[in-house]
Amino acid sequence: MKETDLPVSQDIDRLKLFIYLVPVFGFFPALLSLYRRKGSQQELAISRLAVLLALGWLVAYSLLGTGAQLSEGFSLRLLITSSLLTTGYFLTNLWLIIRLWRRKSVRLPGISNLSDRLP
Repeated sequence: MKETDLPVSQDIDRLKLFIYLVPVFGFFPALLSLYRRKGSQQELAISRLAVLLALGWLVAYSLLGTGAQLSEGFSLRLLITSSLLTTGYFLTNLWLIIRLWRRKSVRLPGISNLSDRLP
């Protein structure tokens, strides 16, 4: 093995971590990574975190959208809450990508603990 093969392999592994944290679209490769159960501990931890964040956003977004459709008085408030939730989801993923780029810890208080308990 050449000396140049190792950094290229590390760069590819790091690129996979970036892809997992892409909002909405990163959910599918992260889920596939969890299904295969292959990869480093960091890759599996970030995959679990990305899947948990995406599923939490999707459930909350669906519930808020359904509530806005069904209620007359609270529809605007629920739609505003839904947009704030979506903005928070995207900004959280962007913040995690920046932390990964700076090679810092990619853990969220409470949420990472919950994702670590998942199989």
